[in-house]
Amino acid sequence: MTREEVYERLNAVFADVFDDEDLTVNDETTAADVDGWDSLMHITLIDAVEEEFDISFDMKTIVKLKNVGELVDSILENIG
Repeated sequence: MTREEVYERLNAVFADVFDDEDLTVNDETTAADVDGWDSLMHITLIDAVEEEFDISFDMKTIVKLKNVGELVDSILENIG
């Protein structure tokens, strides 16, 4: 799976989780850039990402994520 394919699916997950069809994320997007992305929504988001890609992140990985680009890197590592 390419990075672009991950972003296609990931943008759909973000739009669903945050109930915003116009929401588009990129490598530099952080929680501060998305309305409503707080610690509780982060858990919901990670759960939705794990379900969408049929993967599971360990807590150490989740805590270290600084932006969406790092999330995409982790997804690619887990499905690769």
